[in-house]
Amino acid sequence: MKNTLLVAALLITTACASTSTKPTAETKTAKGFDSVLSTYQYPFPVHFHNFKSQGQDLKMAYMDIAPTKESNKGAIVLLHGKNFPGAYFQTLINSLTAEGFRVIVPDQIGFGKSTKPAYYQYSFHALGQNTQNLLKALNVEKYKLLGHSMGGMVASRMSLMFPDSVTQLFLVNPIGLEDWKTMTSYRPVEDGFRGELASSPEKIKQYQLDSYYDGKWKSEYDKWLEIPTGWILGPDYSVIAWNAALTSDMAFTQPVIYEFKNIKAPTVLIIGQRDRTAIGKAWAPEENKKKMGNYPALGRQAARLIPKSKLEELKGLGHMPFIEDYETFWQAMKKHL
Repeated sequence: MKNTLLVAALLITTACASTSTKPTAETKTAKGFDSVLSTYQYPFPVHFHNFKSQGQDLKMAYMDIAPTKESNKGAIVLLHGKNFPGAYFQTLINSLTAEGFRVIVPDQIGFGKSTKPAYYQYSFHALGQNTQNLLKALNVEKYKLLGHSMGGMVASRMSLMFPDSVTQLFLVNPIGLEDWKTMTSYRPVEDGFRGELASSPEKIKQYQLDSYYDGKWKSEYDKWLEIPTGWILGPDYSVIAWNAALTSDMAFTQPVIYEFKNIKAPTVLIIGQRDRTAIGKAWAPEENKKKMGNYPALGRQAARLIPKSKLEELKGLGHMPFIEDYETFWQAMKKHL
């Protein structure tokens, strides 16, 4: 009953929200997708881990790709960021399987092809526990762990929760290298929800252009517009927007940085130096806007805080180094595997 009422409320809010905007660039429109991307094909077969959490029956989508050569290198788990599902790791998956790794790529609850609950108490602990339970079901006891963007916060939390399981940690332009709530004000979930509802295909492309690619768009980036654009045009965007608002709140209010000193796993930080990502920067005081998201400084600070860490600085690259310049990214990562 609660689930039904909340979905109804979200739909009413959607109907009342204004989503009109002046187009900022020509964007190829994707067909509409439902909440679990039923008609969107991932690059590898998708499986589902069924489980109960917080009184709900949930499905966690994941890809489990075998190595392409005989090897005893074990498994590596890839954790996606907030604005993308695990499918964007396709090229990295191919490289890792060719190196002899089993690669496991989950979509967290609230993302990709996994369940989008109408209500869920999101925390990095919960996402980490869900992921560990999936790995246990797959008989994976020890693994390397890579997290990008928000996935870096999940990966950091997992390394703290399961130090005997995580044998090596890769953090690729992780968010949460600073505590934003000390530099800007809190915005309620409802504000975030309204902001998500006001999105549009044009706004999404402009955001990616400005935030990821330094204003230089390439045709190969078009594929990463398909999912967010398709959700906006699909029947379930209200619940997509609600989950996006909840997970933004999670990232803003649950910093991991204060526990970096307790991470035991050997850690590699791979940091695109052009990145300036920071949640809440848009409404921060002017003097703080200039300080937030300084990834060159934040990467070096994190390397000092994490005991067994190494830092790879990728000059000229931003928040998406493995999309923007894959070969440079791969060479930086490969040497540490």
